[in-house]
Amino acid sequence: MIKGTLIPVGGSEAKGKREKYGLDFIEEGILANVVKECGGPDCKIIVIPTASSIPRKVGGNYLKAFKELGCTNVSVSHINDREQCNDEETLKHFQSSHCVMFSGGDQSRIADIIGGTELHALLMKKVQKEKFVIAGTSAGAMAMSHQMIAGGSIKEAIIKGAVLMSKGLGFMPELVIDTHFIRRGRFGRLAEAIAIHPKLIGIGLAEDTGLVIKNDHFKVIGSGMVVVLDASGLTHNAHGHLENGTPISLSNLKTHILANGDQFRVEDEKISVISIHGSIF
Repeated sequence: MIKGTLIPVGGSEAKGKREKYGLDFIEEGILANVVKECGGPDCKIIVIPTASSIPRKVGGNYLKAFKELGCTNVSVSHINDREQCNDEETLKHFQSSHCVMFSGGDQSRIADIIGGTELHALLMKKVQKEKFVIAGTSAGAMAMSHQMIAGGSIKEAIIKGAVLMSKGLGFMPELVIDTHFIRRGRFGRLAEAIAIHPKLIGIGLAEDTGLVIKNDHFKVIGSGMVVVLDASGLTHNAHGHLENGTPISLSNLKTHILANGDQFRVEDEKISVISIHGSIF
């Protein structure tokens, strides 16, 4: 049984070509949930803005956000190369932490720089053996998967080759995650990701929305929706036989739409929803 907690977050909408990292997660209670899960405001939290093209600004914004929540032991670790991830002092710093928070940006940078290093192994061990929290927003959430969406932006249809897949950090091997799911029209690329890996559960996170994942069970937090794609009952999936650029068809792809407080159990695809009659599996 895994002792730790994973908190992937859908991110907040970027404006133009500039990354946007404000304090909006405070308003939606996302960061408050992160602080609660890692044990309160005195816990040691490390922000990792490796994915970002503006890491200093991003790191500074997170310091302000956590400070507003009363946190007293938050730092930013600027991990820029694999050598740092194997450095003894770096590992010592992370060994005593209770939570890490991966920022948004480019998820491939997280996988390329941290994946397969001593730091990666340490974080994996801590989340498996300790009450440790790994949180991530946008790219930081997508990098948590083993099969990671690395790119692709086709909105109008499900076209073979529209999604680019690569290896993530593997903290949640049963799931494949996409973020900014509603505003950026990413249903098609998550559907293709599931067509490629039909044994996985697809998770589409809207902005200002996240999951609190413990073992194979998760709960929705935040203001938006979560779309769950379950391909376990597919009766038609020709993805492997099609050429790139060809439209994909899938039959009996089960879709769930969940909101704040709703829960999902990955092992048996059981859902618990908030209703006037209460929450039941």
